[in-house]
Amino acid sequence: MRKLIFTLFLSAIALGLIAQELNATVRINTQKLQSADPKVFETLESTVREFLNTQKWTEDVFENEERINANFLITIQEELSPTSFKADIALQASRPVYGSDYETPLINHIDKGVTFFYEQFQPLQFSQNVYNDNLSSVLAFHSYIILGLDYDSYSPFGGEPYFQAAQDILNNVPQAAAAANPGWRSLDGNRNRFWLIENLLSPRVRPLRQAWYDYHRQGLDVSATDVATGRAIIAAALEQIRDVDQAYPNSMVIQVFTDTKSQEILEIFKRGTPQEQNTVVQVMTRIDASNAAEYRAIK
Repeated sequence: MRKLIFTLFLSAIALGLIAQELNATVRINTQKLQSADPKVFETLESTVREFLNTQKWTEDVFENEERINANFLITIQEELSPTSFKADIALQASRPVYGSDYETPLINHIDKGVTFFYEQFQPLQFSQNVYNDNLSSVLAFHSYIILGLDYDSYSPFGGEPYFQAAQDILNNVPQAAAAANPGWRSLDGNRNRFWLIENLLSPRVRPLRQAWYDYHRQGLDVSATDVATGRAIIAAALEQIRDVDQAYPNSMVIQVFTDTKSQEILEIFKRGTPQEQNTVVQVMTRIDASNAAEYRAIK
């Protein structure tokens, strides 16, 4: 018995030492279901949670407190068959700001019209170089996007390997599967997985990724000890992002940025200098015109 307890203790320590990267909560909204058994989606919810939280996405070792907090809300929009569904997947992720109890958002995005097959108790499997099914590929794709954004926020272009991994997932989707499951191809629209990763890896978007690092590591993380300096660096980073919008008009990544950061930016610059407020209003009303009135209200 002692030997068994000691073995379990060592196993627990080992698991703690190799804590996975994501700390994801998963919820499935089935209010629009007409005929499928809701219990099927209770199983799916736990399956998706296990898939996201137990998969080893990087070669790095994460302590439990270092895991990236994320939320996935899967809203079933349509039953295509008893085992085939269309859903919107809303994903959010955040990372802590140094020296504070505040978490800054990394992404706030909805992947719309995701189609997938699922039978109760069906496992989700992932292989980096093999396409298994659409749902596991979509979830893995977004997991790598979250990781890339997190790593980019701590070091310049540190997320490159994870954006490349997301690109590999897209490239590995067979032509027939991509045609049957919208979102993987450029012709499926201008706000989908294809364009998200195209933007993030585009040379025209490199200044935004540098600005992403400046915003977080040099701006927010500095603000705990020097608010004025941190805010000035964030304002300069926003000007870099405006320049990307001019170089790559109507890019998806700009919309994702504003969807994620607009409320945070408003809160930061309510206390800014008049010059900073003028800069932010000019920048944000250009790249996020639908919320122009909110930005003007900070002055």
